[in-house]
This record gives sequence, C-alpha cells and structure tokens, in this order.
Amino acid sequence: MTFPAPLTGVVPPVCTPLTPDREVDVPSLTRLVDHLLEAGVDALFVLGTSSEAAYLTDRQRRLVVETVVGHVSGGVPVLAGAIDMTTPRVLDHVRYVTDAGADAVVVTAPFYTPTHPAEIARHYRLVAARSPVPVLAYDLPVSVHSKLGAELVLELAAEGTLAGLKDSSGDLGGFRAVVTGARADPAVSGFSVLTGSELLVDSALAMGADGAVPGLANVDPAGYVRLDRLCREGDWEGARGEQERLCSLFGMVRVGDGGRMGGSSSAIGAFKAGLCLRGVIACAATAEPQVPLSAEEVAGVGKFLAGAGLL
Repeated sequence: MTFPAPLTGVVPPVCTPLTPDREVDVPSLTRLVDHLLEAGVDALFVLGTSSEAAYLTDRQRRLVVETVVGHVSGGVPVLAGAIDMTTPRVLDHVRYVTDAGADAVVVTAPFYTPTHPAEIARHYRLVAARSPVPVLAYDLPVSVHSKLGAELVLELAAEGTLAGLKDSSGDLGGFRAVVTGARADPAVSGFSVLTGSELLVDSALAMGADGAVPGLANVDPAGYVRLDRLCREGDWEGARGEQERLCSLFGMVRVGDGGRMGGSSSAIGAFKAGLCLRGVIACAATAEPQVPLSAEEVAGVGKFLAGAGLL
C-alpha cells in the first residue's frame, strides 16, 4: 500500500507471541493482529522493542514480518524495525523486511561503538539511499546510547532522508522542538512525528504530534484509539480522563520484582500476561534471557486489567 504522509493515529508496536520453547507462535500472532485491527488502529509496527526484536533470530524476525504482512493483506500500513549495530547489518534487515512487503522501515542510530552525529547522519543517508520504502528514525537513547537531536532530525527530514520519527527518548522538550520545527518548515511537509510514550499521548497530540506508538496498546488498543479520537475531536477533558485510565493500567509494567528481573522482563512480561488473560495469545513466554513473571505477578496484572474494565 502507499505509505501515508504523514502517518497518523495509533500504531501499536506489536508484541511477538512465543511458544513455551521460544519459537514464534504464528496462530497467536495472527490473533493479536486481529485484536488490534478490530480496535481500529491505524498501522502496525513489528520488530520494535515491544516485539522483542533484539532477542529474536534473523529467521524469527523474517517470520514475524511475513506473517503480519500476509495477514494484514494491505489493510493498514506495516512498519518493520530494521534494527542492528551498523549500516551493513541494517541494510540486510531492510532487504528482507521489504522483500516480505513492509511498507516502511524503522531504524535506530548505530550502536555498540560510540557514534558521532556526523556518522549517525551518514548512517541514515546510506540506509535511505538503499531502501525501497520510507525510513523512519527511532530515537531510543536508553538502548543505543546516543540521542537524535532535533536539529539533525529536521535536517534529514528536510532533505527527504527521513519520513518520520518514533520518539522514545523521554525528552519532551526535544520532542516539542521536532514537532514545532516540522510544522514551521514547508520542506518537512508530510513528516510523521510519533510519540512512543504510553503516558503522554494526549500531551503529545495537543502539541501537534501526528500519532502514538504505545506498547500498552497491545493490551488495550481500543483505549488508545478512543484517546486518539477524543484528542482529534478537541474533547480534551474526555481525552484527559481516558489518558489517566491508561496511566493507571500502565502500572502493570511494575508488577515484576525488581530484585530478580530487569524492567524489560517486567514490562514485556506484563504485556504478554495481559494478552493471555484477555484470551488473545496462548502463552506469555518472553525471549531468553528475560525472567518470566511468577504466578503471583501474573495475578497482579489481572488486577490492573480488572481495574481498567478489561476483564
């Protein structure tokens, strides 16, 4: 399908359901896609952080893209992460996700070795020159250890290298600078500015963002679609109430015992436990070496779901 410019609305970063032996659970993945589409989401993003892309083998990544693109059959745009340490490896991912039919690719800055802004810019220019589909930047400094500055993002947008930004930096001031810069510059017309925050979607849309890519939308896609629509209708009081309900639900990501697991294990484990409890996926397994939630912690997720009216 033709990739919209700008891409707007709710774009869930799709979780990757796994079997107990940590293979991709294709039937659960297609049920999850149906769960999201039935809620009215505007696009899907596979192979991002919530997809556990960093933990999947290349074979599993390919299977995820092929499954989702095939199941969607052009109904909504499918964005695919092409996330790896260096430009040549990213280009390999671009090749297989676009061969599988992805409508756009989402790319972080290079990582592992310290990277200069000039090298980040060169990375994106080289990827865009070889990609047959639009390239969106993924600002994820907690994982790649470099921040995409607003000036650099806007420069790459104005020259046509980048079609959008998925911002998971937590830097609301920097995000605002991109939003206002894109709005002020006619050369950046059609550039998509998307927040990755579950907790600030109403604020991001109020300042002029185009949409949101919230991991919690796997569990409650209808809630985020409702929030997006309320914002676009100008019902800011209604939007605030929906955002606050989702903020309370987001507390599920902290059910995991921080003394025995990391934040990723707790958050992704909670999303998957929530999807299991809602009957969407068959198994809440997370990729190794993440630590699984205990039965008591899964019960805690259930309390959050019940409190949000989802059980």
